[in-house]
Amino acid sequence: MADLRARLAQATGFQWDSGNATKNWTKHTVGQSECEQVFFNAPLVLAADPAHSAREGRYFALGQTDEGRLLLVVFTLRGSLVRVISARPMSRREREVYADAEGQEDAK
Repeated sequence: MADLRARLAQATGFQWDSGNATKNWTKHTVGQSECEQVFFNAPLVLAADPAHSAREGRYFALGQTDEGRLLLVVFTLRGSLVRVISARPMSRREREVYADAEGQEDAK
């Protein structure tokens, strides 16, 4: 995941598909700015999504918004842009994983 973190650090912005943005809002009331905030707040937990990476690498991000809302964001990297595919509130299991990462972050 170090390579992914390095690529995210090099990202220059976000690319949005209007259909995905609408779907995220309609199904989960998650707005574009909330999705973007996840990438700027710590901790940010990243994982590959190999089951859906046939054509391009897809990844999961667990993070929080500026308001503290816990979200799972599925994304890909296209050049220097982060393209959000979907976003929703974290499940209970995802919140547990995120809480563990927060504990590790606090211990540093």
